Amino acid sequence: MAKKRGEPRKYTIPTSFEQARDELFSHILRCGVLEATPEHQKEWFDDTLLYLADRFTDLTETELNELRVLGERYCRPVVARTTPVGANA
Repeated sequence: MAKKRGEPRKYTIPTSFEQARDELFSHILRCGVLEATPEHQKEWFDDTLLYLADRFTDLTETELNELRVLGERYCRPVVARTTPVGANA
């Protein structure tokens, strides 16, 4: 017996914050920021958040600060790595 479907799935358009967050995480993975020193990470985040502020002009200062906190937390793993991660590993 087939299950009856209820309501059709609703599609929601992601907010600017959600799009910027996803783009930030994508940049982190592609740019190798996870393996950078804390000084280089700070510089990278400064530059990247300026870029995101230009790209998503409707983001508030609070949202940009939240993006930075999310990105910095993403770069600090809960468990310390014992072997290098990346293409050279």
